[in-house]
Amino acid sequence: MSVAKTILLLVLSNVFMTFAWYAHLRNSASKPLIVAIVLSWGIAFFEYALQVPANRIGYGALTLPQLKIIQEVISLSVFVPFGILYMKEPISWNYAYAGLCLAGAVYFIFKS
Repeated sequence: MSVAKTILLLVLSNVFMTFAWYAHLRNSASKPLIVAIVLSWGIAFFEYALQVPANRIGYGALTLPQLKIIQEVISLSVFVPFGILYMKEPISWNYAYAGLCLAGAVYFIFKS
């Protein structure tokens, strides 16, 4: 149960993180940098409000390296749809190749 809760919190955290880090790039010329920084910090607060409890809940049920690899897989899983749907980035085979590399990372970090 703690692993499922950790994953849910990490997914939500990553949605906020992705928007905080990258959404301002969509219209970067229309607003001053300081506005982007302040807005990103405001969004990032919610990322941290979810990320910190996720790591505390997950640590123990998962090792630290397992927690980090799960975080990276979730990060890419959130980033790819964000890039394609929100930022209108073209999809390429590189997304699939990166996913395969992460699948390998998951395999090796969970292999006993």
